[in-house]
Amino acid sequence: MVYIHIPYCRRRCTYCAFYSQTVRGDIDRYLAALAAEIAARSDGHTVRTLYLGGGTPSTLSTNQLDALFNALAKGYDLGHIEECTLECNPEDLTPQYLADLRALGLVNRLSIGLQSFDDGILCLVNRVHTASTAVDALRRAAEASFDNLSVDLIYGLPTQTVGHFGRDLQRIATLAGEGIGIRHLSCYALSIEPGTILEHQIAAGRIAVADDDTVAAQYDTLLRWCSDTGFMQYEVSNFCLDGYASKHNSRYWDRTPYTGYGAAAHSFDGLTRRWNVADKQRYIEAVESGLPCHESETLSADDAYNEYLMTALRTTRGVLKSMVDSAFRDELAAAMRPYVDAGWIVDTPLAYRPTPHGLLHADGIAASLFHI
Repeated sequence: MVYIHIPYCRRRCTYCAFYSQTVRGDIDRYLAALAAEIAARSDGHTVRTLYLGGGTPSTLSTNQLDALFNALAKGYDLGHIEECTLECNPEDLTPQYLADLRALGLVNRLSIGLQSFDDGILCLVNRVHTASTAVDALRRAAEASFDNLSVDLIYGLPTQTVGHFGRDLQRIATLAGEGIGIRHLSCYALSIEPGTILEHQIAAGRIAVADDDTVAAQYDTLLRWCSDTGFMQYEVSNFCLDGYASKHNSRYWDRTPYTGYGAAAHSFDGLTRRWNVADKQRYIEAVESGLPCHESETLSADDAYNEYLMTALRTTRGVLKSMVDSAFRDELAAAMRPYVDAGWIVDTPLAYRPTPHGLLHADGIAASLFHI
C-alpha cells in the first residue's frame, strides 16, 4: 500500500491541523521531488491500494496526476490496484475534471470533503464550497461513472445543532436514494487541535464549539441514521455499506506495512516508523540534493503493543487476543474489566470489542492500558 501526500489547499480550514499550505508557486518542483523520491525508494512490488491525501489532491490538474501515476508505474506494479482513492473538494469536481480523471483509468474511489450542508457553518470554518456546490459535485461524479464515493461530515462544529447534523445525514440518504454512489461515510467529531485557527478563535472568545451533551446527541443521531440506512460502523469515525469499507485505511488499523511519499508522509515496515519532514521547502531541497528528508524510529515491544491497542480499539473488530503477546494477556484482561463492566467493551472468546459508545472513548481506554 502506498500513500502520497499533496500538501496544497486553496484555503485553510479553521479546524485543520494536517500539513498543508495555500502557496502553490513551487508545485512543479514538489511533483518533481515526489517523482525522485519514488524512484529512489520504490522496489517493484505489487501495490494493492493507493491513497492520495493532503491537503487537497484535487488541486492537481489531471495532467499532473497522470505524470505522478507514471512515476509510480516506473517503480511499482500498478496492474492489480484494488482501490485508488483521491481526496477531493467539491469545488474542484467540474465535469471536465471528472471526465479527464475517469480517462486516466486508475482512480476508482473519490473521498469528497463536504463537512456540512449548512452554508453558514461552511463559511464559519472557511470552506470554499457551498451546499449547492457539494450537491452538484456529487451528481457530476455519478454522471462521470464514479460509483464508489466516500463523503466526509463533521459534527460538533460551531453553531451546529443536533437538527443541523440530522439534516446533513438526511441529505446524504436522499442523494444516495437518487442513485448517487455514496457507499462510505467518514464522520468525525470535531477536535480542537493545537495551533489551528479554530483554537485561537476559541481562546479569544470569538467562537464557541458544541458542548459534550450536544456532541453525544449528534453521535446518537448518527448511529440511528446508520441503522435506518444500512450503513455499518467499522471504525470510530467510518461507516459504510456492506463491502465498501476503505481497504487502504483498514490496513493502517491492522498495522499492515505501507510506504508514504511527500512532505509529512509516514511509512511503516512492520518494525520501523519513518516520517518525512513536514515542510515542503525542506523536503524539496533535501530530495533535490540527494540528502535524507526523514527521521525514523524502531518500535520496542511496548511501543508495538501500545500502537496495536490504540488502532484496534478504534475498530469494531477490537483487540484480537491472538495478536497480544502471551506475556501481556493476563494484565490486559484485568485492565479491561472496568470497561467491560461499564458496557464500553464486550469480552468475547476471541477479542475485546468496543461497543458503539465505547468507541467514543477508544483513545482514553487505550491510553489507560499503555505500557509507559
